[in-house]
Amino acid sequence: MDTLNKIKVIFTFFIVITSFSTYSQSNVFKVTLDAGHGAHDFGAVYSGRVEKNIALAIVLKVGEMLDAYPKVEVSYTRKTDVFIDLVERANIANRANSSVFVSIHCNANKNTAADGTETYVMGMNKIASNLEAAKKENSVITLEKDYKRKYEGFDPNSPETMIGMKLMQEEYLENSISLASKVEDEFEKIGKKIRGGGVKQAPFMVLHKAYMPRILIETGFISNPVEGNILNSEEGQKEIARSITNAIIRYKNEYYGSDANEPVKPSPKPVTKDTTAPINNTADTIKATNLESKSNNDTVFKVQITAISKKLALIPKNFKGLDRISVTYENNLYRYMYGETSQYEAAKKLLEEAKSRGYEFAFITAFVGGKKVNVQDAIK
Repeated sequence: MDTLNKIKVIFTFFIVITSFSTYSQSNVFKVTLDAGHGAHDFGAVYSGRVEKNIALAIVLKVGEMLDAYPKVEVSYTRKTDVFIDLVERANIANRANSSVFVSIHCNANKNTAADGTETYVMGMNKIASNLEAAKKENSVITLEKDYKRKYEGFDPNSPETMIGMKLMQEEYLENSISLASKVEDEFEKIGKKIRGGGVKQAPFMVLHKAYMPRILIETGFISNPVEGNILNSEEGQKEIARSITNAIIRYKNEYYGSDANEPVKPSPKPVTKDTTAPINNTADTIKATNLESKSNNDTVFKVQITAISKKLALIPKNFKGLDRISVTYENNLYRYMYGETSQYEAAKKLLEEAKSRGYEFAFITAFVGGKKVNVQDAIK
């Protein structure tokens, strides 16, 4: 074999190995867990109950539970009592190329009777209570060195100033809502109160810079003597951690597929809660175009490749060469989908193709009789 042929063989081998490595990594569901506060940033403190410690304890328990699942990889913004800048927390998730980012906190209120959980996604909702929550968490940046230069144009005491900053993550909103809804489902199953009637939207800096589906969870009020003591206990933390873990695995199974070797079967989705409801239960009319009308018995799988506010012509050059594109309009976003099949295995191949074209956060979605449904329900 001459030198040129040897080089060709080596190059081909390198391409095959690289492709296999890339494919293997794409099958790994990556989770970045963020324990709020740390070190000199104590967070809320009431009667010996310290937010930074409780948040870290819950995060470590969630991470330990997730480690039991195959093809789930966990990274942390912190595993010890250290201070991490808000923007660096998001960057850790970005560098890990995580599938989801979950930031865990505890709530507090001067009214010690206040109780319940809250789950947020990134957004510019103007509801006063949501802005107040964002103000409290964003104030952490004042503890960072050179924060005025680092966050130029942003005032932590006025979250609305984030409107002037570049927001590029709207395509992750639907997935963020889906994950947040599943967290609330799981909290409801263990009797936790859901404050505000559903998933909330607020401009949190720690979420703003994370380029993936991401949520912030307020696990309860440490200012409330009863709820605070539960959060400060080993059993209470395990209960919260299991709920969050179940929600993450349910999300993984819905959008990335389940694995036969999973050690714990995720809790079934309650039929009484509509996880596609708009944030804060505001009315929203859902319009669909290019979605064929199906009979009640017809199941169709498609691959959502992106969701943006801009309407695009359904031609291959607008979608990295992909054809067979359809679109729905929902929650003020155009949701573009690739392909159509009645077989879930075929849908997984469509998903692989979409990801190979650069749609890294594409996922499988399902319709029955033209109506969007849970993927796992459609498979059944």
